[in-house]
Amino acid sequence: GTNLQALINALNTPRLPSSQIVLVLSNRKAAYGLTRASLAIPSIPTTYLALQPYLSRNPSKSRSDYDAEIARIVLSASPDLVVLAGWMHILSESFLDLMGPEIPIINLHPALPGAFDGANAIERAFEAWKRGEITRSGCMVHRVVKEVDKGEPIIVREVEFKEGESIEEFEERLHAVEHEIIVEGAKKVLEEC
Repeated sequence: GTNLQALINALNTPRLPSSQIVLVLSNRKAAYGLTRASLAIPSIPTTYLALQPYLSRNPSKSRSDYDAEIARIVLSASPDLVVLAGWMHILSESFLDLMGPEIPIINLHPALPGAFDGANAIERAFEAWKRGEITRSGCMVHRVVKEVDKGEPIIVREVEFKEGESIEEFEERLHAVEHEIIVEGAKKVLEEC
């Protein structure tokens, strides 16, 4: 929820002027982002739809049906932009096909383009640094396409490793950069709309 908080804090400032968040959707009922949205002034509408309960309630449905339902929920809010920040499920083609090309979808990923795509990117980068394979990592905001973390980068920032630094210290510095670029990426894409 900290990336959401960065977006909330930037609303209607020079960093993200004339903007509002029309919906916060989570696949986890206890996600703190839902609380952050409800505490915002004005409060932001929230909903959640978890995969396993959805499939349990709808035994004839598939993961693709779930993703289509997620798309319908998002589309009902009429967004100009969809920001995936903390959404840890890979959305299938059924989501992307229903969203269509009219509504841009961006994702925040804690790695540089082409490096450490998918889950656990921070941990994998840190281990690669410890093995001497890399000296820096970073994060990016990119357009969402069908291939995981392969969309066109919108904002990219490098974050160097520091000798003697723990993974927790590196992760904290990386997250601070993420909080900046999620806002910058959202603003850039909204200005293109």
